[in-house]
Amino acid sequence: MKKATMFTVLFAASCSMAGAAERQEPAPVAETLPKVYFIREISAANLVKIYEALGRKAEGRVAVKLSTGEPGGHNFLQPALIADLVHRVNGTIVECNTAYGGGRADTESHLKAAADHGFTAIAPVEIMDAEGEAVLPVRGGRHIREDYVGKGYLKYDFTIVLSHFKGHAMGGFGGAIKNISIGIASSSGKAWIHSAGQTRDVAKVWGSLPAQDDFLESMAEAAKAVIDHCGDRILYISVANNLSVDCDCDSSPEEPKMGDIGILASLDPVALDRACTDLVRASEDHGKIHLIERIDSRHGMHTLDYAEQLGMGSQHYELIELN
Repeated sequence: MKKATMFTVLFAASCSMAGAAERQEPAPVAETLPKVYFIREISAANLVKIYEALGRKAEGRVAVKLSTGEPGGHNFLQPALIADLVHRVNGTIVECNTAYGGGRADTESHLKAAADHGFTAIAPVEIMDAEGEAVLPVRGGRHIREDYVGKGYLKYDFTIVLSHFKGHAMGGFGGAIKNISIGIASSSGKAWIHSAGQTRDVAKVWGSLPAQDDFLESMAEAAKAVIDHCGDRILYISVANNLSVDCDCDSSPEEPKMGDIGILASLDPVALDRACTDLVRASEDHGKIHLIERIDSRHGMHTLDYAEQLGMGSQHYELIELN
C-alpha cells in the first residue's frame, strides 16, 4: 500500500475550480482527514479489494445503488465488472424511475432496460418507487425540507453507493452525491430536487428551472437526507471510466475524450467526489479539458462546497493508493 504525502493531499485539495484558492482554508489536521482509497486498474477483483479496504462490512439487506443506464447509452458500469462485488454482499441492485421520460420512466420499461443491459442476470433488481414513495427529513437545508425517495428503499439495512463518475449536463459531474440524491429519489422526488422544492410534477418541472446554484444545493440537501437516514450503514465506491461529459441518463452520450482513471472509495462522499475531480484535473491526458469545462461551466464544484457546509464530509482527504 502506498500513501500519498501530506503535501500531495493538500495540493490536490487546492486544485479545484478558479477561485478556490481565495478561500485560503486552514490546513487540516492529518489525523482527521477522511481516507480515499484508489486503485488504478479497473477490474472486478479490484472492485472487491477496494470495498474490503474500507473496513465497513455491508450486512443485512444490502442495496447496491447504481445507474442501470438509459437505453441507447453504453457507458454505464458493466454487469461483468460489478457482479463479484454484488455477489460478495448478497446485494440487490436498486434504482428509481426517471422524471424526464425516456426508456426508464416507468417500472416496466425500467426493468426491461435493466434486463437488456445485463443487470437482472447477475442479481435481483428493484425499482424502489414502483409502489410509491417515502419521505426523509432534510435537516439544515434552505431549499427543501423533505426528500421523496422510493418507498422500497426503507426496507434495506445497508447501502453501497456504486457510482460511475463522469460528466453531467446539469450538475457538471455525476458521482456519489448525485447517485444518492437524484438516484434514490422517486420520480416526483427527482422533480422536487431539480426544481429546488417548487414542484413534484414531472410534467411541469422542466419548464421553469431554478437558479443553477439552487439546484446544486438541493441535490446536496437530498443527499444529506439519505446520509442521515443511513448513519454508518453506507459506503461509497466510484469507478472513473468511460469519462464522457454526459451522464448515463443520456441515451446518446458524447464519446469520452480522456482515458480511464481508476476505482476510488471512501466512507466520506464529499471527499470521494472531490478526489475524483482532483484526479481529472491532475491527469496528463489533454482530453481532460472537455470534462473540466463541463464541470466548471455548470459550477459543479459548488455542490461540494455546499455539502461540506452542511457537514456531509470534507474536501480535504488522504489519498491512499492500493497496489
